Amino acid sequence: MEIKEVMNPEVFVVQENEQVGHARNLMLSHGISKLVVVDGQGKPVGMVTEKDLTRKLKGNGPKWKSRPIDKISIRRIMSTDPITANPNDEIHIAIELLIKNNIGSIPIVDDDGIAGILTKTDLMKVYTDKLKGKWRVSDLMTSDVITVNENHSIAHVIRTMEDNKIGKIVVIRDNTPVGIITPENISFAYVEDPETGVNVEKIYFIRNSDGKGKRNVRMVSMMTAGDIMQNHLVNISGGEDATIAADKMVENDISGLPVVDGDTLVGVITKTDLIRGIQ
Repeated sequence: MEIKEVMNPEVFVVQENEQVGHARNLMLSHGISKLVVVDGQGKPVGMVTEKDLTRKLKGNGPKWKSRPIDKISIRRIMSTDPITANPNDEIHIAIELLIKNNIGSIPIVDDDGIAGILTKTDLMKVYTDKLKGKWRVSDLMTSDVITVNENHSIAHVIRTMEDNKIGKIVVIRDNTPVGIITPENISFAYVEDPETGVNVEKIYFIRNSDGKGKRNVRMVSMMTAGDIMQNHLVNISGGEDATIAADKMVENDISGLPVVDGDTLVGVITKTDLIRGIQ
């Protein structure tokens, strides 16, 4: 199977001389999480994701971070030298690039410029079309799950995610999964408390309850995983067909599922685990 059979031909791009505010507005208005950054000739020179906006604009640092986002160049936060592939390449080449470089998408480029983009979500369609019945969830899942409990501090959660280089973390209560936290759930801005003059964290977060998202802002000195986790948790059992896991991820717009045996957490399966199965 060639990449052109799976890739998405609709690509959202932004010029490298644009500002962060423009990129953010594009993401919000189109409901997307990544943009390809191009130069004046339309050649991809970088990528900007929601994660870039969260991590690279967070906290204290160079003076440019204190500017309004419509005054900050995209060049300052974009990931440079994007890895690309050709529409005629075999799909396994793209999968190897995604896994080896720990990235979620690849711009697809031909002689005329950008032809499309391939994401892990696009590859989930391969399961439904080609791999039904080949794998069970237990064949592909990761059994060694990094978790936190609902009383762990947010600082501990973030440190655990960064130390283990993971993009999501399962929240447990007595080894039963009760929530999940991803980088999209929280973002930090350091501000000065007007009463004390001390820097505190202003935390923007989304908490899902009964499947509905609600945006909240709270000034705190300490929060726990239980305060911000998504508690509308979608899980799966290890005996299920892996195609069901792929369908659930696409349907719920998530990148991983806790794997349970009854109520007990026994593993986690992610889009990365699933695309390994395509090879």
